[in-house]
Amino acid sequence: MSKVIADITMSLDGFVTGPDPGPEQGLGRGGEPLHAWVMAGDSDVDADVLRESVEDTGAVILGRNLFDVVDAPDGWSEDMGYGAEHAAQPPMFVVTHEAPEEVRLASLFTFVTEGLEAAVQAAQGAAGDKNVYAMGGADVIRQLLALGLVDQLQLHLSPVLLGAGTRLFDGGEPTQFEQVEVRVSPHATHLSYVPA
Repeated sequence: MSKVIADITMSLDGFVTGPDPGPEQGLGRGGEPLHAWVMAGDSDVDADVLRESVEDTGAVILGRNLFDVVDAPDGWSEDMGYGAEHAAQPPMFVVTHEAPEEVRLASLFTFVTEGLEAAVQAAQGAAGDKNVYAMGGADVIRQLLALGLVDQLQLHLSPVLLGAGTRLFDGGEPTQFEQVEVRVSPHATHLSYVPA
């Protein structure tokens, strides 16, 4: 069965967006430096991490707020989407209380209103022999961890202090992990953990 990999970029002070994220500014005010590792294009380490993740992705889980960002008029396109310039199109499962009435990228998304566990089950069914990546937002990843549904946690630690925004970890139960990989570039430290 497919592994569930929670994969997200975080600032040194623990934020995955700057303040006021939304469809017009997906990473919030001042949050763009978080994804320098994806966008700079000058590091073989970063390029390898991104390529390997995209190639390993059989399906994706995301929350409704993140969906609203990627489906916004200035969101994903044929040139820039899941996997940045790879613009891959794996099946995507959006955890939401209610599906939106209009969807710009309708062919990419399935809306799951029965909860996160149902989304994981659907994504694993669609992933084939590849893995399921939970790309966020922070609330989805926190819930997956709390439910014990994460097989691997991948953090891309960006060398920036945002000062405010959306925290990745905000409360929750103490949890121990085993660090299984560290890869370093000028733009990020790529960390992989499995539950201990």
